[in-house]
Amino acid sequence: MRASAKAWVSDGCMPTSSPCSAPLRSGRIDLMQKKTAGRHTVAAIVANGLSPFEFAVACEVFGIDRSADLGVPWYRFLVCSAGPGPVITATGFSITAPHDLKALRRADTIVVPVSGRSKDPSEELLSELRRAHSRGARLLSVCTGAFTLAAAGLLDGRRATTHWKHTEELARRFPEVKVDPDVLYVDEGDIMTSAGTAAGIDLCLHVVRLDYGAEIANRVARSMVVAPHRDGGQAQFVHAPVPDLDAGDPFAATMVWVQAHLDEPLAVSELARRSAMSPRTFARRFRATTGTTPHHWMLRQRVLLAQRLLETTTMPIDLVASRCGLGTATNLRQHFQRIVRTSPQAYRRTFQPSGDGRKVKL
Repeated sequence: MRASAKAWVSDGCMPTSSPCSAPLRSGRIDLMQKKTAGRHTVAAIVANGLSPFEFAVACEVFGIDRSADLGVPWYRFLVCSAGPGPVITATGFSITAPHDLKALRRADTIVVPVSGRSKDPSEELLSELRRAHSRGARLLSVCTGAFTLAAAGLLDGRRATTHWKHTEELARRFPEVKVDPDVLYVDEGDIMTSAGTAAGIDLCLHVVRLDYGAEIANRVARSMVVAPHRDGGQAQFVHAPVPDLDAGDPFAATMVWVQAHLDEPLAVSELARRSAMSPRTFARRFRATTGTTPHHWMLRQRVLLAQRLLETTTMPIDLVASRCGLGTATNLRQHFQRIVRTSPQAYRRTFQPSGDGRKVKL
């Protein structure tokens, strides 16, 4: 199973995650295939010039042991230094990593946070990343961490992204990389890249969603006080920030109302009327706010609701389809396969709790 497209990302697959890629690649961790491997190990690399925020995102999502709160075996987290001695961050304070780069050899997922672009990564680091990729580890980059993956030759022929300020430079320096400047992140299965700063949150939560399902990812997002997913791409942030939604704004009230009425037919004209706008003005406001169309956004909300129902209930597939406003089981399967890259039945088998109340998946 993999998620793809451009709502966070690219049209044609998952409206809130990443562009379509080779369907045989998968960023999902299958615990049933790794029964003897123990907890999934995530390693984050630190190097001089490290950006504290992006590194902290990886620590927050993967480094805090949430096993007791969530009832699933959470990730084991390692911090690995790309050189001897303390690492000096971009803001001047230092970090001392407990592990060197050889620890990457036992990592299942490796996070490459932001570091300076002006200095080439060490050959030792590039070699370890190539080694990790060749043995099947999943690699993630945050912001300009994509430059490190590109320097290792791991992005050649693949779609990738980075902060919009640096996409032209990435494309110029590494012409074999298919740089997408508009998306929040790109999921190529075994290699994932994200745009600048807070887009690292989107990618890390996407990884949690792949590994544990939508409900667990939502609970992690809730604990972080962030949205579990954002529609639209980073292009919406380049010229105009997303407008704040005032609780008293009819448009904001309409967005909330839609969430509670996904099982009903929802015409854009009716939503515009509720928002006290013309359909044309409503469509413009909607795209400015979410980065996508009302139809695309509502479809994604319906699929997300289907994911939660499949994870938390034994409701028959045709009833799930009805409750989500997708009509028939056939319609649900078509949209689910296109967006989530698996069938509703397979998703339910993967993410429903086992008999002891724990997930059957990492």
